[in-house]
Amino acid sequence: MEFLRSERRTFVRPSVLAVALALGMGATCTVFAQATSGSIFGQVPVAAGESVTVTSDSGFTRDVPVEADGRYRVGNLPLGNYTVSLKRDGAVVDSRKNIQIKVGGSTDVSFASAATAANAQSLESVTVSANSLPPIDTSTVDSRTVVNAQTLARLPLGRNAEAIALLAPGAVAGQSTLGNGRFRTVSFGGSGASENAYYVNGYNTTDPYKALGGVGLPYGAIDQQEVYTGGYSAKYGRSDGGVISQVGKRGTNEWHFGAQILWEPKFAASNPGNVYYGNRQLPAGYGYQDTSKVGALYRNGEDNTKWTQIYSAYVGGPLIKDKLFFFVAAEAEKSEGTSTSNAEANPVANNHYTYNLPKIYAKIDWNINDSNILELTGIHSTDEQRGYYTGYDYDTRTKSGRTGADADTSKITSKYAIAKYTSYITDDITLSATYAKGWTDDYLHNPTPNIDQQPYIFNPALQDPALNGGNPITNLNSSQTSQDPSAGSRTHGLRLDLEWQLGDHHLAGGIDNMHYKGIDEGTSTSGPGYYWRYFHTANPGVPISPGQGIGAPGGAGYYVRRVIFSSVTNMSLDQRAQYLEDRWQVNDKLLLSIGLRNDGFKNFNDNNKPYVNNQAQWAPRLGASWDVFGDSSLKIYGNLGRYYLALPNNVAVRGASSSTYTYEYFNYTGIDQNGRPTGLTPLGNGIVSPDGEFGQPIDAQSVAARDLKSQYQDEAILGFDKTLGSDWVTGAKVTVRKLRTAIDDVCDTGKIADKMTREGLDPDSVTIPGCVIFNPGDTNTFSLANVDGSGRTEVKMNQEDWGFSQKAKRSYYALDLYLEHPFDGKWQGRLDYTFSRSYGNTEGQTKSDIGQTDISKTQDWDSAELMQYANGLLANDRTHQIKAYGAYQLTDEWLVSGNLRLASGAPKSCLGFLDGAADPDPIGYGSSYHNCNGQPSHPGDKRNPWYRQLDLAVTYRPSYFEGKLAFGLSVFNVTNERKPLISYATYEASPQTVLNNYGLGQYFQNPRYARLTATYDF
Repeated sequence: MEFLRSERRTFVRPSVLAVALALGMGATCTVFAQATSGSIFGQVPVAAGESVTVTSDSGFTRDVPVEADGRYRVGNLPLGNYTVSLKRDGAVVDSRKNIQIKVGGSTDVSFASAATAANAQSLESVTVSANSLPPIDTSTVDSRTVVNAQTLARLPLGRNAEAIALLAPGAVAGQSTLGNGRFRTVSFGGSGASENAYYVNGYNTTDPYKALGGVGLPYGAIDQQEVYTGGYSAKYGRSDGGVISQVGKRGTNEWHFGAQILWEPKFAASNPGNVYYGNRQLPAGYGYQDTSKVGALYRNGEDNTKWTQIYSAYVGGPLIKDKLFFFVAAEAEKSEGTSTSNAEANPVANNHYTYNLPKIYAKIDWNINDSNILELTGIHSTDEQRGYYTGYDYDTRTKSGRTGADADTSKITSKYAIAKYTSYITDDITLSATYAKGWTDDYLHNPTPNIDQQPYIFNPALQDPALNGGNPITNLNSSQTSQDPSAGSRTHGLRLDLEWQLGDHHLAGGIDNMHYKGIDEGTSTSGPGYYWRYFHTANPGVPISPGQGIGAPGGAGYYVRRVIFSSVTNMSLDQRAQYLEDRWQVNDKLLLSIGLRNDGFKNFNDNNKPYVNNQAQWAPRLGASWDVFGDSSLKIYGNLGRYYLALPNNVAVRGASSSTYTYEYFNYTGIDQNGRPTGLTPLGNGIVSPDGEFGQPIDAQSVAARDLKSQYQDEAILGFDKTLGSDWVTGAKVTVRKLRTAIDDVCDTGKIADKMTREGLDPDSVTIPGCVIFNPGDTNTFSLANVDGSGRTEVKMNQEDWGFSQKAKRSYYALDLYLEHPFDGKWQGRLDYTFSRSYGNTEGQTKSDIGQTDISKTQDWDSAELMQYANGLLANDRTHQIKAYGAYQLTDEWLVSGNLRLASGAPKSCLGFLDGAADPDPIGYGSSYHNCNGQPSHPGDKRNPWYRQLDLAVTYRPSYFEGKLAFGLSVFNVTNERKPLISYATYEASPQTVLNNYGLGQYFQNPRYARLTATYDF
């Protein structure tokens, strides 16, 4: 689907089979990805009448017998601090205290020597912290990073899930071009930013509309965050990138409350600096769109600073001791600042913006008895951005008062209600059930009064100066598009897990169902329902688009385009899955994890008609962990897995539902007081639409291939972890990922008519859509409605029929090396180095170089011409990455910490017109071909510069307050680096007319700023 280039500035049903699987099979007492619990296991001296009792700080207790070989395991334990007691004939003979378990993993608590009831009292006083336990978890086969609340409190980090996730090896920040900075995203293992999954307390909180980001907890409410970068079990899916899973804090038998104030003052913040137009040598016959801008100021950054203030508080404790507990946390973040638009924007002004990000988290835990637990979670999260404009003049570098125009108000409000019930049916069998609902409101509107009849003016700086007196004429409409006020999503989900420990086999089976509904999602043109875009060409005699019948503008090369766009619609999506898994402890050293998952995805359009129905998608998972010496000092592990990815609801927009996207081109002889052209003379054959979007009804059966396969990826990981003495651990792993099948849309559907003609069929006898959804490079069958209503005709299209020379390709390989010193009460540190390559012709569901968020409907694959020379380095490739973080307790009162990231710059793209061709724009997509300066241009032929970010912090806890009061200072981007993170990729405004801003940095590092904190915990 062609990219709508926006210049907006915005701040269960279980099946019978599934039930049979869940009830007929069991599950391990170990835990899995996206878990909310952990396990304790160990070895004890063998003696008659032994058992092990674990008791949490919330009074939850479980007692399990010791096996004949001296082993024990207690699984599915809620997070918290535990006391582990070894009993003989009911009497405690040994114990370990202050054991903090890790979510999704197992903690080894072994008792090395025999004990008797006579010395039990003295042994009970022994305290063993989790840091003293073996740092290598030999019960896991996946690749993940777990960060707990203590580490979060020490390190200087952004206060969101994505900033924490960037600590994981190989993770890179998603490009801010996606949604003009409206979304926070991460890319794992070269995958697209929409290909991840977010979880909070076991429920999927991924953005239900576009899957770009997800809802997280208030920072102070995070108990642990898992970041999975591969190899997770069959219990979970719907991600071929990574997984961000947060588990919130809970109440205990002790009352806790606290508050924190964070201030990022304006006086301690640097400005982003100025950006100037380039002055490169152009090939013969090429010229700049505006020669007066060469070398001039493109974007002013002076006084573009902001301040942020965050208030947070929490309280938790027992409502009924040992039985009923609650925990509530709230966080209110507010930022205000100024941002100057670039010299080509509308409006050219200072945006005085305000961000509000309040979050509330509440949790109730009920220990019904020692065999049954009920957990209730509520989350309310809002992300609001708004602002107003004051004038700015680039010629004089002066400011003026309010223009009367407001910036867009963007407000995403998400609410979730989650209930989880766990029943320990026997010592070996556990049943858990999670049911949840979610509500998301997606508001985007411009509040400027009286803009209904004022069309947005795109590129007013390119108006004919002879008609505007040398000063661009605009109006108060500063927003190109808007959303329906009722836009939003509703979700609900159910998962059942039955777990059974059967000797050396830990069996699991269950269902995982989700339903998503989108309401009035999509966008439409603001104002009167259309906008005007002005152009200027350096070659007035060259036709704009012969393929669409658009001729040359002539004269001085000025012309205008009227654009109408609307894509508002409803849609829904069902995702259902069943899984089976066996974690087999072959012997004391070898663990095998063997799993199989079946995913089913069904997408519905605005008429509730299914357009994608993919079932029986079997995803095998095989993993192994070898405890080489049997003492957790060396683990060699590996896994193979297949991961299927669903299409989010956004695919229905401009795909399976009706939409309008049309152009009209004109010469003009005047400009009125609202910036509208007058004296119009058509340049072409009237209204055109590159993708045939004229608002016509969509046939759900023809819009997607009848045999469409879901996007899926295969992955292989091999690695090791090794202790170095008692204080260090090191390791390495190799990861290989191959995208096997992708989904996108193709809009050159005249090729279907050509195929029918070759086969002796009449293409006029069927209705052919403007775009269809397919698997690039595969052979697909399309079912087209007969015009006379007599039925349908099937047409099979292969790669050659579409004119493509290759199928969708995305390959990723990486070598990760690390060295870590876990926190020992004095200090902690970790160093990671990743060498990787992400290459091919498909980024995935998004297209970051031009900021396209039409999920699985990017302009890639719309025609064969667009994919010529598309092979190269993909947008999320970072060849080298170095990450380091650590904290050091200088004294009992003073702590210093730091976080460093170094990485190769993102690959650059150069997208232009087809040079030297009779028709430089054969499909009407403008400057979108892999052609630059008259030569083929592969993505990644050039790169942005290396990125460096150093953050440092110091914390002071006065001993007078017994460590309850703390003051902190953090400085982010200490060296004040301002490197571009991504550069403008569009090369030309019209054939051989180069855009002045091509190659300039589009988004940059945040300049240096400081954060002051005051915290009180009781």
